[in-house]
Amino acid sequence: MPNDVGHEIADALGTLLKRSTREQIHRRLTEGLGEAVDEVTYPVLSGLARSGPRSAAGLADEIGLDRSGVTRRATRLEEAGLLRREPDPADRRATLLALTDAGRAAIETTRQRLAAHIEDSLASWPPGEARTFARQLHRFVDHGPFTA
Repeated sequence: MPNDVGHEIADALGTLLKRSTREQIHRRLTEGLGEAVDEVTYPVLSGLARSGPRSAAGLADEIGLDRSGVTRRATRLEEAGLLRREPDPADRRATLLALTDAGRAAIETTRQRLAAHIEDSLASWPPGEARTFARQLHRFVDHGPFTA
């Protein structure tokens, strides 16, 4: 079958992108970071870390939630001091969500945990194979079927 590799990759991506897989990873990454940081609020923190200050509607599009869901999660994070609301310089009527220093620190902790978890899971791979996989994965992301 000419599409074997495509099917194999699609199946692996399907597993990675499942909501339950993401929630399990987010739960592990956020463990012990405080009541406001959990698998529910993590996508908001992570999305802001990737994109910078955004409106709730803009962030909702970025992370796959609706605006009201982002707003509820942002309120929890704001009350915990991890996020702040600031005026949008391009539109005085609008508000942007932005990470605070504490929010950036929480994201840094989760990124370190994720990197360590990935490296631990690749420890049994032959030398160099993990590095090759990382390069090829980057190539796939940058030039694969999901690029604009």
